[in-house]
Amino acid sequence: MVQQKKLSRTLSGRHINMIALGGTIGTGLFLGAGDSIQKAGPAILLVYIITGFFVFSMMRALGELLLTDQSQTIFIGFIKKYLGERVGFVMGWTYWLGWIIIAMAELTAIGKYMQFWFPQTSAWLWELLFLIVLYSMNIIAVKAFGETEFWFALIKIIAIVAMILIGIIMILFQIRSEAGVTRLSTLWQHGLIADHGNHLLAAFQMAFFAFLGVEFVGITAAETKNPLKTIPKSINSIIVRILIFYVGALLAIMIIQPWTNYNANMSPFVQVFSGIGIPAAAGIINFVILTAAASSLNSALFTTGRMIFSLSPKNSFFNRLNKHYIPMHGITLSAFLIASVIGLNYIFPEDAFSMVTATASATFIIIYITLLVTHIKYRKTQSFVHGKKLFLMPGAPFLNYLTILFMLMVFLILLFSRTTMITTVLSLLWFLVLFIVSIFKVAK
Repeated sequence: MVQQKKLSRTLSGRHINMIALGGTIGTGLFLGAGDSIQKAGPAILLVYIITGFFVFSMMRALGELLLTDQSQTIFIGFIKKYLGERVGFVMGWTYWLGWIIIAMAELTAIGKYMQFWFPQTSAWLWELLFLIVLYSMNIIAVKAFGETEFWFALIKIIAIVAMILIGIIMILFQIRSEAGVTRLSTLWQHGLIADHGNHLLAAFQMAFFAFLGVEFVGITAAETKNPLKTIPKSINSIIVRILIFYVGALLAIMIIQPWTNYNANMSPFVQVFSGIGIPAAAGIINFVILTAAASSLNSALFTTGRMIFSLSPKNSFFNRLNKHYIPMHGITLSAFLIASVIGLNYIFPEDAFSMVTATASATFIIIYITLLVTHIKYRKTQSFVHGKKLFLMPGAPFLNYLTILFMLMVFLILLFSRTTMITTVLSLLWFLVLFIVSIFKVAK
């Protein structure tokens, strides 16, 4: 029967590596870096390194869990196994909703980005077109999704590498731009920290959001040809990617032009390319940001469809696979829910984008903390004591607790920040409602 089929394992190491890389590069870097630089100054480099370290620690915990049971289609299964059905129920549907919200925000952004080139057309037309195309890619074949994500990620990588190379060339040859002669000292000539550090903690909020989705490699684990090889390799390379693509890009940005020159409401990538005399800078970066949004939407469709498949009762309508071994019903439901934002855009103001992403960040923090607690619980079971020791997380459980403390700090920053307080409280209410529902659900 169709529902007894297993998820297709057609993603290669090339796909997994690029998916993992794409998960760590998104609108948080391309759009949020300007705000982060204004809040922290050159100290933002340290903020990203610290945040990246703890995100990597969380990923090592996830990687160890993934290799203990390769039959799990998503990592929520481990939460259910070690923390109970009720916690698994709450976290599973929260993770699904988090990706739905992210997809809604990204779809809204896609419409705005396309109006850059076609200002006379309605944004909803582009939103609908992109959603239909990416939906089609996701229900045809897993490999089609992998190829799409591969090229989306490649475009982002090329843009960042170009930025870094331009920075190196300008330093070596002391090239003059609108900001003056490019020198390494440009980084610290206006100080190493913005506003005496008064907004430094707030910068952690945007840095964390920039890494949101890095756990996506855990969703693809069930459809990897060789998980024992590709999962450890992809996770271990995250730390190198953080140093190159985040720290490297931000370093180049603040050397090419003084960090005080950047407008918090604009992409620093656009400002840099404009400052060095590339006329088509705005169009180039708009294209890159468009692919970043499309990449996130593509990942959201992939993720949410498999979440519904895993969370639904066995042999139910949403627990079935199509002839391509893909959970088509789950992807279709997610696509319809994501499409509802097209109508909501007529009701809510444009600044809802930042509030929506803050809601997603708050929910993901709690999911990541739960994942770390799951790993701690697993280490205390007989499965770990007598099982195979594959891809062990270094420093556990001490590093688990330290990472949890860091994420709680970020959550408190969200909770006490004026712009994100309301959405963070709403996310807490969501958890409360789900917990109440779970009492009756699990009892059955």
